[in-house]
Amino acid sequence: MLVIRPATPADLDQLLELAGLTSFGLTTLPRDPDFLRRRIRDSERGFDRIADAEPRGESYLLVMEESQTGRVLGTAGIVSKVGGFEPFYAFRIETEHSASKTLGVHRDITTLHLVREHDGPSEVGSMFIHPDARGRGAGRALSLARFLFIAEHPKSFDETVIAEMRGVIDDRGRSEFWDAVGKHFYEIDFPKADSLSILNKRFIADLMPRHPIYLTLLPHQAQAVIGQVHPDTAPALAILEAEGFSATGMVDIFDAGPIVSCRRDDLRLVRESRRAMVAAITDDALTSPVHLIGTTATAFRACATPLRHLPDGGVVLPRDAAEALGVAAGDTIRTGMLRPGRGARP
Repeated sequence: MLVIRPATPADLDQLLELAGLTSFGLTTLPRDPDFLRRRIRDSERGFDRIADAEPRGESYLLVMEESQTGRVLGTAGIVSKVGGFEPFYAFRIETEHSASKTLGVHRDITTLHLVREHDGPSEVGSMFIHPDARGRGAGRALSLARFLFIAEHPKSFDETVIAEMRGVIDDRGRSEFWDAVGKHFYEIDFPKADSLSILNKRFIADLMPRHPIYLTLLPHQAQAVIGQVHPDTAPALAILEAEGFSATGMVDIFDAGPIVSCRRDDLRLVRESRRAMVAAITDDALTSPVHLIGTTATAFRACATPLRHLPDGGVVLPRDAAEALGVAAGDTIRTGMLRPGRGARP
């Protein structure tokens, strides 16, 4: 059974192993023990004080664990609000129509404008699944567990949720967009800039161009990757789009990966998930569609499993799921369909 839970200091070594498997561009899971140690500590503080209060930039880090072995197979994160002391940066894509009667020329001119957001939305990120766990629905369960948590504590998150998707980067860490834009201002390569951005964003404000960037002046290779995702990120984007995310017209300032968003209350799992009482636990095999189930206590845990809905609104859980979540008959859980449109609640 794969269970999703908050990261703890005991996970550090396994998180470092996962970080060693990532390729360039996954900024929030670096191969840096000190950074990951701080990230876990900040996450623990966030979970300790989770309450229905206004978001203040809390960070939450989840891991996916194989309950039988304790092996950590994935990570996913949420930030309750981006911006604040260090702004959130992005490029906004704008297109203007221009024309010349004299030349008989009509052109749509596209430009990039730097955006600084000090009071930004919530953000989901840090999504990574070990290759051994891919293809089993694990990535979907881990990604959506964040929305189940948001559904349980909606007032602790902003009304809008965004996700920065990794852009097109080759196996050597080279970004066509960075080489065409950022490198001219910072004089460092993409991997260096990417790693620096997780420690201190001040250099972005110091050197980033303040005037619009005209795409027609960029090489065709750089223009072609603007708003495109890395092939390994495409499945994650598809999951988010199925939950309600759509393009914002903004891209990452380093690799030009797309930034997508959705209103918090319009997220499919936030809309559809419901609290239910555990009426019974069974050893029988259940054949109903797979649901994502989460605890409603502060010690959040979640897993994907079939369950049985009862006419009175209660649910019957398989024993392995109940044990993984640490719930018993009479406890309250939150549940929703793992996949959109797969069966209906009675």
